[in-house]
Amino acid sequence: MKTIIVYYSLEENTHYAAQKIAENIGADLLRLYPKKAYPNSGFKKFFWGGKSAVMAQKPALEPYVFRGDAYERVIIGFPVWASNVAPPLRTFLSENDLSGKHLAAFACQSGSGAQKAFAKLAAAAGVEKLENELILIDPKTKPSKENESNLKDFCDKLCAAQ
Repeated sequence: MKTIIVYYSLEENTHYAAQKIAENIGADLLRLYPKKAYPNSGFKKFFWGGKSAVMAQKPALEPYVFRGDAYERVIIGFPVWASNVAPPLRTFLSENDLSGKHLAAFACQSGSGAQKAFAKLAAAAGVEKLENELILIDPKTKPSKENESNLKDFCDKLCAAQ
């Protein structure tokens, strides 16, 4: 099944996970960049990122190429912000029709909220349930055996579903 991983990463945890998944399942990668970058440290990071996520904002993105007809499966990767999908993914979902695609997702978080974010992602994508979900705790900045094991299980399930 031809697969692409579409993701946004602020602190490189999601980028790290996207690369690992792509290597394991042979997927293409599409990293999204907002035209106006979010602050990546201090109070401003939490204030602007959290506000943008809670308000369900859809920031303008740098130009990207996504040929949806070339893929049967789309995996969405994002950092969890205030129990929400990071806003650049909202923009992507509003700009692209993913109907008829197999959708899976992975979320990187420091605390909690990924399960709520997955439900919001499914609703935004117009699907009842995601094919597969993975929650990682800061996989690049705080590597752990649990993250690696969960990542492997996620990839194995995706490969078995092909």
